[in-house]
Amino acid sequence: MLARDAARILLPVVATALLLGGCNLAPKYSRPSTPEPAAFKESAAPAPLGSTAWKVATPSDDKIHAKWWEIYRDPALSALEERVMDSNQTIAGAAASFRVARALALSATSAIYPSVSTSPSFSRQRGSTTTANKVGGANPYNLFELPVDVSYTLDLWHRLGNTAAAAEYSAQSSAADLATAVLGIQAELAQDYFEVRALDEERNILNETVASYRQDLDLTVSLYQTGIDSEEDVATARTQLDTVIAQATDVGVARAQYEHAIAVLLGQAPSSFSISAAPFIGSPPVVPISVPSELLERRPDIASAERQVAAANAQIGVARSAYFPNITLSAAGGFESAASGQLLNWPSRFWSFGPQVSAILFENGALRAVNEQARAAYDQTVASYRQTVLAAFQAVEDNVSTLRILAEESVQERNAVESARHYLDLAMTRYKAGIDSYLNVETAQTTVLTNRETALQIELREMNASVSLVMALGGGWDTSLLPGPKKVVGNSGN
Repeated sequence: MLARDAARILLPVVATALLLGGCNLAPKYSRPSTPEPAAFKESAAPAPLGSTAWKVATPSDDKIHAKWWEIYRDPALSALEERVMDSNQTIAGAAASFRVARALALSATSAIYPSVSTSPSFSRQRGSTTTANKVGGANPYNLFELPVDVSYTLDLWHRLGNTAAAAEYSAQSSAADLATAVLGIQAELAQDYFEVRALDEERNILNETVASYRQDLDLTVSLYQTGIDSEEDVATARTQLDTVIAQATDVGVARAQYEHAIAVLLGQAPSSFSISAAPFIGSPPVVPISVPSELLERRPDIASAERQVAAANAQIGVARSAYFPNITLSAAGGFESAASGQLLNWPSRFWSFGPQVSAILFENGALRAVNEQARAAYDQTVASYRQTVLAAFQAVEDNVSTLRILAEESVQERNAVESARHYLDLAMTRYKAGIDSYLNVETAQTTVLTNRETALQIELREMNASVSLVMALGGGWDTSLLPGPKKVVGNSGN
């Protein structure tokens, strides 16, 4: 009897569901169009003075590898980069956000399927003697219940399916955000490391200058003692020496701060971390540049923005489904008895079954507003996606042009250093011969030091621009690393 009654009610509803189940109200999704130049403008520029820090990628070397920092061939940097993934707290927070997004996607997906629940209970009751319909009369009695409730919402308009899809797309966006965070931290670590190495080199330059100035001071004192030079020149030489000694000391401030910044990136207290001094290699490696269209597949921030567009598209389907009724099938059954020994007897069974239909009859434009909001949110994500793509193209062009110009400037500055040294040699010769005053030597010394420091800063800017270019090109990431729907709604605890 139970099976026949259930079938009589269920079959028409299921048939209707099968007929209408394909009515997905979300627009058919396709990735929004974006401007895609055939090639980067700067990649076609001539190599500056026979040297360049990039190349147009070939099919056999068409992308940067995941451990991109290895192109710098610095074991100390590689060791730090290997540690940052496991200890950086920004990355840990982004990973936790991804797990939250996965859990939300799993929750949204589970709503598509039937839910089954039970709530066994026992109570001792006494009916009221003043009511017309008494259960058990005025005498206390026991009531044992073992119910099972089943509920299933027919997803006729894909409201639940689109909600789940939007959550899955958002989880994929969160995964791309995690990759963006990882790449950003890796790049920040590399640039801080190069800052430390450049400061080590600056201190070496200043120490060399201090040693040279000490010799010049000794010479000036000797000439003063023989009556050839003046006390004023001795004071000038001493002032120069003291000034450079102070500059060398001041380098320690910036170096300590960058060292502390690296410690925090590694998840350590600055007091427990240090980097020993080492030479600065100011020659950026060659970075392969692919065509602009491939950038869309290799930038995690672009992938995140695109997945947000897909999620917003699915939300349009959710909003449209609100115009149509929801049908929920509910069934309850089980056993209840006043005696525990008779609870599982067949006469103690009970059941109920029936559909529930809910629909909005009057809302005075509220649903239209919800749909307009969903459409506007979609347009907003499309605009954000296109802006992200344009910003990515700009980042590549900016850093390639920076490397091209700095490479040329670096050669020019090295020539300036050699010219300044030659001028210093001439000034020192004339000073020793008594032809010129020490003022010319002082000017020449200052020019040499200034040009050496400028050349160092240009090399540092080249290294930082090289790291920024790697980051602009995606740092070895591509969209194949995004988790698919099955992985998103798999074990969210992983």
